Amino acid sequence: MYQVTEWIALQTIVVKEVRRFMRIWVQTLIPPGITMILYFVVFGNLIGSRLGQMQGVSYIEYIVPGLVMMSVITNAYSNVASSFFSSKFQKCIEELLVSPIPNSIILLGYVLGGVFRGALVGMTIMVLSLFFVQFTPNDLIMTFLVLFLTASLFAMGGFINALFAKKFDDISIVPTFILAPLTYLGGVFYSIDLFDPFWRTLSLFNPIVYMVNAFRYGLLGITDVNIGYALAMILIFNLLLFLSAMVLLHKGVGVKH
Repeated sequence: MYQVTEWIALQTIVVKEVRRFMRIWVQTLIPPGITMILYFVVFGNLIGSRLGQMQGVSYIEYIVPGLVMMSVITNAYSNVASSFFSSKFQKCIEELLVSPIPNSIILLGYVLGGVFRGALVGMTIMVLSLFFVQFTPNDLIMTFLVLFLTASLFAMGGFINALFAKKFDDISIVPTFILAPLTYLGGVFYSIDLFDPFWRTLSLFNPIVYMVNAFRYGLLGITDVNIGYALAMILIFNLLLFLSAMVLLHKGVGVKH
């Protein structure tokens, strides 16, 4: 159990992280909203009106959960990756490492900052989507649970990326060459049931498929995968990344020379 001083340390890190991206909200919160509006207009209205329905709902309604997840993933990841690497680059992280703060507090502080940004952007996109399509959430608890778990998963991924990064260019490699392909192939714009059996089975190795479908179930009540299995997979990935980040931080990978 954490002591009072450790809770204060956690609160301090989280507040610092939130203030960091809120101070430049024009750069951190507005661009994702503009990008998603363009997706709604181009893919939802223009193209979607010609595609008709998918799994019993309009195409624009179908892609809303995927677009929200895409925003959550990108923002939670980039927030932690850029912030922690900046702390490394400016040598600020050394002050945390020599202080009597447990590694778990350092990790949780940065991750919660990323979760807050990812969740804030995600909820903003959901509000913006109401200007294009009307829907009633199928399961609010599931919706916010998946939103939180997805944000925490990719916030921890950003933390691990920042640990290994040696220059600023290194924190853009994973989003560009790994996250972007996995996201676009994760069922954001289509149902994986459209694939033949081989490609559908291959898609099940993509963790983002489970996040998008679990979130789509929470909002619309439709899914391509078993919900219990999807939640289990998301929780397992969270646990694996948390343990990996703790081991790396304990060994001082990327932060001790």
